[in-house]
Amino acid sequence: MKKSQITINYTQSIKDALNIIDKGAKRIAVVLDNKKKVIGTISDGDIRRGLLKSLSLDSSIENIYYKNPILGEESDSKEFLIQKAIANQVYQIPIVDKDRKLIDIIDLATLIKVRKRNNRVILMAGGLGTRLRPLTENMPKPLLKVGNKPILETIIRNFAKHGFENITISVNYKAAMIEDYFKDGKEFGVHIDYIREEKRLGTAGALSLINDIPKEPFFVMNADLLTDADFENMLHFHHKENSIATMCVREYDFQVPYGVIQTKGSHIKSIVEKPIQKFFVNAGIYLLSPKVLKIIPQNEFYDMPTLFNELINENNNVVSFPLHEYWIDIGRIEEYEKANIEYTKVF
Repeated sequence: MKKSQITINYTQSIKDALNIIDKGAKRIAVVLDNKKKVIGTISDGDIRRGLLKSLSLDSSIENIYYKNPILGEESDSKEFLIQKAIANQVYQIPIVDKDRKLIDIIDLATLIKVRKRNNRVILMAGGLGTRLRPLTENMPKPLLKVGNKPILETIIRNFAKHGFENITISVNYKAAMIEDYFKDGKEFGVHIDYIREEKRLGTAGALSLINDIPKEPFFVMNADLLTDADFENMLHFHHKENSIATMCVREYDFQVPYGVIQTKGSHIKSIVEKPIQKFFVNAGIYLLSPKVLKIIPQNEFYDMPTLFNELINENNNVVSFPLHEYWIDIGRIEEYEKANIEYTKVF
């Protein structure tokens, strides 16, 4: 890969950095000054933290890139560099010459290939899909085809691509159809078991039915979402933030269709014409510490926002992971049709 494809000037935008990270295979961009010297790195996590601070994609990376990068030298052995990367908990180390000019990047991911992970993935597939009728009258929503395969199959294959092979599917509505299709998961390169909800338990209640309590953080995801999010990045972010519960969030824009008046008493102070309000909304993907399971009541209706609110009220470290990747919630016919149009381009 050419150096120009993995480097960025410190004055360039977050959008530029995302393009470099997404198109490259290194998961970081190397930040250069005007003399082409290495002065830092910027990663997916740096960008997400910047977006949480209300920066936009057009903002400069100047205030968010990591200014004390772990660097290697030409004379360093591969073994030394790997040890250095592990000791500093980084995936890549830029190699520089005596003038701090970039020579190469050592990438742990390419050395160890795809790392198989023990973290469990729990997919919530028990919903009735009422808003998608008549499509869901004879088929559960997760089996509806988007592109050339069921929604749930795309989700499972995306997790497997990142090394997550231990899949649990929570089923209720037309459960037998889902179990007949996926069986034990062998055909899809994963291991699948099932939670069978005898009654509706909400987006978190089914977690109380888990027999084998996970020993590591585990994913929970609604089975009607399509995203090309990097789940490995999310796990790394969760650990780095020392989080007990991490929620994926999406930025949602809403334009007020009128001029908004700001007043003080009866006096008009300003008029803002059709302002755009920006919010972060729940994206239906979570990463939870096993400790949170003790909060969930046994076999009762309980949803994920309630769990997060309880954790927040107890002053636990609960964090958000902003998604800038493709994401769509297939809850209505219009979204189902839109996902089918976009599927080939994204996946």
